[in-house]
Amino acid sequence: MVEKLKPRYSIAWISKIAEIPQEAWDALALPLKTPFLEWEWLNNLETSHSATRKTGWLPNHLTLWRDRTLIAAAPLYLKGHSAGEFVFDHQWASLAERIGVDYYPKLLGMTPFTPAEGYRFLIAPGEDEDEITGMMVHEIDSFCSQNRISGCHFLYVDPEWRAVLERQGFSSWLHHSYIWENDGFQNFDDYLAVFNANQRRNIKRERKAVEKAGLTLQPLTGDEIPHSLFPLMYQFYADTCDKFGWWGSKYLTKRFFEQLHSNYRHRVVFFAAYSEQDNRHPIGMSFCLYKGDRLYGRYWGSFQEIDCLHFDACYYSPIEWAIAHDIQMFDPGAGGRHKKRRGFPAKPNQSLHRFYNARLEQILLPYIREVNQLEQQEIEAMNAELPFSNSNS
Repeated sequence: MVEKLKPRYSIAWISKIAEIPQEAWDALALPLKTPFLEWEWLNNLETSHSATRKTGWLPNHLTLWRDRTLIAAAPLYLKGHSAGEFVFDHQWASLAERIGVDYYPKLLGMTPFTPAEGYRFLIAPGEDEDEITGMMVHEIDSFCSQNRISGCHFLYVDPEWRAVLERQGFSSWLHHSYIWENDGFQNFDDYLAVFNANQRRNIKRERKAVEKAGLTLQPLTGDEIPHSLFPLMYQFYADTCDKFGWWGSKYLTKRFFEQLHSNYRHRVVFFAAYSEQDNRHPIGMSFCLYKGDRLYGRYWGSFQEIDCLHFDACYYSPIEWAIAHDIQMFDPGAGGRHKKRRGFPAKPNQSLHRFYNARLEQILLPYIREVNQLEQQEIEAMNAELPFSNSNS
């Protein structure tokens, strides 16, 4: 579907990232801090059959062109459910059903299955961001109205982009993630020094438990990673997801991991746990991505239950690697039960929402404002309980 906007401008909705040349898309995506909007990552999700119509993630990407030059793009998906988003609007869907409104399909902007802050429209440098955003939002409004879409939702948005969308009339819903920040640390001991004495002992004990099990955590990046570790990472990922049953969130296919070797290994860091008897076949491994001064934890798994291996592979070894490589921010992924005690304060993140059904809007906008106040109080309460020394609290 192509629509003329004004002389030289046109809009195109596309059904797969591969319809756009990688060079054109990445001219917009590579300057961003997040790795999750780059062409290879998004294309891999689609070509591996992880994010497709069949899985409930129908690609419906919006692009804006000046003549034949791509000047803006928005990765978007039509969703028939809320799985894989990690922003839980199931109550909204339930409410819609009770009042006779079709909540699904909804239009969603995020990187599928990736609860990491940074989503935004991709806009070419030098363009008027407010003007370009206004054109795209107008097209989204028209599309949703014409197709009876209940709402448009952008999740884990870039905090610098949030104000642009609020000027367009979107409402912000407050959430939190657990984020480690590099406070000028020179080594792992500097990281330990921020904790109170009791938690320093706990962290040292947990890392010692992995050593006593005869394991060594080895970071592997880029071309250092053997091809065999990518399908192995899928096995670890699948095994971990299976342990949680219905809640396991097993969304990615084996092909997704295998394709990372050829097209995205330059952003990958594996933290592989090797035994003293076998330095070729890890018994456990975590999977992270990095770009610039940011590190993102994604998945992990182990074929044996080793005391504290999860903590070392997913938190301590990545933090140690991050310090050594001048990483300033480490987002270890969804969930928070273990993270607070290991130096990951709760940090606010936002989702943005627009409802095209008047009844939903009337009910949910006041609800969002009330929930935001409670969420801010929760963030403050959680951070007041962090096990830091008094000098660092």
